[in-house]
Amino acid sequence: MKKKIYFGLVPVLMILLISISTGFSQITITNTTDYRTMEQMLLANEINESGEPWAEALGYNLDDLDPMVPNQPDSISYTLGIEAYEYSRYQLGTVISRSGIGLHMMWSPIIMQMASMAPEAMDGKFTPSSNGYKEDDVLVGMIMQLGRAAHFKPFKNPWPQFAEFIQGDPHLPQDIASDFATDFKTLRWDRSKMVKTLNLGAMGQALMKQYLWAQDMLGSFHDENESEVVPDGVSTPDSTNGKFDPSNNIFIGGDNADGFIGQVLTAESINKVLFTINKLAFDGTSLGGVNPATYNPADGIKYFPHKIAITEGAVLTGLPPKLNGMEVTDKSSHLFDQISFLWGTLNFRNMMNPADSSDEAHIAYKSAFDGDPFPASMSQTGVPGPFDLMMGASKVLFMNIAAMHFDPGNKTFVDISGLENGSVKRGKTISAVSAGYTLVILKKMEEEFKGTPIEGKPTQMAMAQATFLINNLKADNGDYYNFYKIGDGHSEGTSLRAISAAIRGLYAAYELTGNSNFLDEANNAYKFLISNYYVPSKHIFKTNLATKVFTESFFVQRGIKWIKRAGVKKVEPG
Repeated sequence: MKKKIYFGLVPVLMILLISISTGFSQITITNTTDYRTMEQMLLANEINESGEPWAEALGYNLDDLDPMVPNQPDSISYTLGIEAYEYSRYQLGTVISRSGIGLHMMWSPIIMQMASMAPEAMDGKFTPSSNGYKEDDVLVGMIMQLGRAAHFKPFKNPWPQFAEFIQGDPHLPQDIASDFATDFKTLRWDRSKMVKTLNLGAMGQALMKQYLWAQDMLGSFHDENESEVVPDGVSTPDSTNGKFDPSNNIFIGGDNADGFIGQVLTAESINKVLFTINKLAFDGTSLGGVNPATYNPADGIKYFPHKIAITEGAVLTGLPPKLNGMEVTDKSSHLFDQISFLWGTLNFRNMMNPADSSDEAHIAYKSAFDGDPFPASMSQTGVPGPFDLMMGASKVLFMNIAAMHFDPGNKTFVDISGLENGSVKRGKTISAVSAGYTLVILKKMEEEFKGTPIEGKPTQMAMAQATFLINNLKADNGDYYNFYKIGDGHSEGTSLRAISAAIRGLYAAYELTGNSNFLDEANNAYKFLISNYYVPSKHIFKTNLATKVFTESFFVQRGIKWIKRAGVKKVEPG
């Protein structure tokens, strides 16, 4: 049966990515030094979802594509299935294991906890000699374990990390060695040029990137020859006690590399979320932890602030620097930060769900979350595991978004909120970008929390937000304004990023609520987008309707996926 596809199921501006294959002589790159993690990761996430899945939905067979044969069988399939894939994967590898743009996994919560419990004999067990630290041995031992489970020899000199910084300079300060594909030492960025600040938006979009690849990489099994072993509930990498058994000749992941990388991504993500809820919760005065099992905003809000500057200290020659201080430099809560992180935790919650055997991929995931390599859920062991962590973090984030960012009187979310003398003080502005993406995340929240006390609340909020979006941000001609300020009205300007985010959100609202008006409005906005923003002769979309110079930065909240290099692009179509 032919699949029914709504444009809202994928980012609506996929045509932008397709059109880049024609090339533009007028494009000028004006900034190559500022790599902004949140924007780059969001771009890569949208490219990922608009790439291979979209190509398959259109009926293409990915096995027909060859990276070395451009535009075959046609440019659309190649752009979606190859270029989108390669760009997304490059961003993944750069951020999570090569650049050094974050806190090193050696000092992550679980590694440090395991080191504190390990005997003194652990020091030097997996490293050349003892050095007074067990964390390096614990990390190396874990990497070796993940490699065995995937039948893969781990890369040399990676920089696995559990919390991403907001910005860095992607220019390499050293020459690249010939063995860069297996040894990442010469792929490190200049860490002195990084903005060492933690932000939930950057960490959240990176978390979503980690999920998108982990769920793909760990969704099957393979044997020692890298032939696929279909997860059927019988074939498994494990023995009867849930421990990995190499004699089964079945390994985690679709192939050797996928199995290893997928496990590393998952380990990084678990540590990131654990670090966030244990260390980054803010009560308006100090940072600390929040307990998802008992948390109630009415008893005192603990939220995740917009910016936390960190300092690192040298530990020992040969070991990565360690976090030794944090300071909140922006106390405000930003809606887009919160939904970015929630996007990742909700999807990992889905991946780790022990009750989900709906497809081969979820059957395969069970072998990863059965105690080896990752702990099982509390429902199986009586002890909270990664599934419970992701569910608990999602609950805290949603409760904070509802308490701090939803204005019940005006029935809309607002972009920025904060605490004043312990009480919530909401801003008055909601952008089309935040409104649209919030609708997307509310849909996922409702799906993942069915059967819980939260059920129904995301749908109610989505109904209100979608209605507000149409009534207050839609222009008379069908375009969408950039923002609306309660008490003042909408902005004067409209833009590509505003209308594309509105379309994305309205399709999600329709799928969640079944309200046909949302579908009609999304379709109408899409028609307006194509008729008014697209310039066929230049194969590009206008940034706005008021100028011929098209300027786009990598603040890709609206899913502009065709821009493929860092910086600002300008095109003059006249």
